[in-house]
Amino acid sequence: MTESGTGAAGDERLRRWRLVLGGEDDGTGLALGGRDAAMDGALGALYGGGRAQGQGQGQGERSAGLGGSAPRVARWLGDIRTYFPSPVVQVMQRDAIERLGLSTLLLEPEMLEAVEPDVHLVGTLLSLNKAMPDTTRETARAVVRKVVERLEERLAARTRATLTGALDRSARVSRPRHHDIDWDRTIRANLKNYLPEHRTVVPERLVGYGRASRAVRKEVVLCVDQSGSMAASVVYASVFGAVLASMRSLATRLVVFDTAVVDLTDQLDDPVDVLFGTQLGGGTDINRALAYCQSKITRPADTVVVLISDLYEGGIRDEMLGRVAAMKAAGVEFVTLLALSDEGAPAYDREHAAALAALGAPAFACTPGLFPEVMAAALEKRPLPVT
Repeated sequence: MTESGTGAAGDERLRRWRLVLGGEDDGTGLALGGRDAAMDGALGALYGGGRAQGQGQGQGERSAGLGGSAPRVARWLGDIRTYFPSPVVQVMQRDAIERLGLSTLLLEPEMLEAVEPDVHLVGTLLSLNKAMPDTTRETARAVVRKVVERLEERLAARTRATLTGALDRSARVSRPRHHDIDWDRTIRANLKNYLPEHRTVVPERLVGYGRASRAVRKEVVLCVDQSGSMAASVVYASVFGAVLASMRSLATRLVVFDTAVVDLTDQLDDPVDVLFGTQLGGGTDINRALAYCQSKITRPADTVVVLISDLYEGGIRDEMLGRVAAMKAAGVEFVTLLALSDEGAPAYDREHAAALAALGAPAFACTPGLFPEVMAAALEKRPLPVT
């Protein structure tokens, strides 16, 4: 391989290519030492060509294999946290779990203590929840709590502020105080009173914002698919459910489902309890879940139902669509999120998504950052910010 450039810049390019390509015959002619050799070993253990760890490490040759030993994996996890930034560590952990079949090792406390917590790791732990020994369960809960606290710190304040504003705007009054006047709606409501000679509108009727009181003004039902493909969405939905439940003006219900339906509303004060109350995996019966949610609606015109699912329905399709149509006809705001995560475009049932769109309930993926705006629009009964 011929590298353009000389001096420090050229050496750095050769170094980077050597770390990317691995092995003595990569064409760079560069041997690694010290920290670079250790980084190369950590990469080779995950992405190498199958040589056992510890073999061929002498001349910077990339090693491979983490074996089935939890202590070895724990050491590797410590190494990658030393050599790489947190986002890279999370990608490498996810790759290790998927490529090397390390899920069962997550049941061992020493490995969990070494791991870098993230949403994907939480999803894996939840899928292993029922198989988890008691000696590991508390460590796993500590890992999950660390992720949940980070998410709450990032999302809670903005969500509360956005939804409080939406609740204020949705509670309009006809005799507002000056600082509560909604000037945009007031002008539109009084355009017939425009006086051309004075170039002004005479506001015979004022439209204003009401201030959300402590009484419950809106009800929100989060109906979350807990099939294995929805793991990240379950994590984010649990955090948002706890945030919404903390707002006195909202009555929030959280329902999770696969082929069975579980109401986790009474655990919303602690999203970690919510998450450990889920059971990732299994089939999907959206119709049954919506039937349960529909039975709990007492004020349709003041209710928002958020279905979070990839729409791969194992239940009765026509009944599912019929329930959505009935709820919308009664005045329910119905939102369908194909995913609630940062993972990009999800796989989903396009036929079902099109059928929901035809009912006036467009289905779309939503990032955690967009979710407060989606909920605000639904609470105010205005068009959703569909992405």
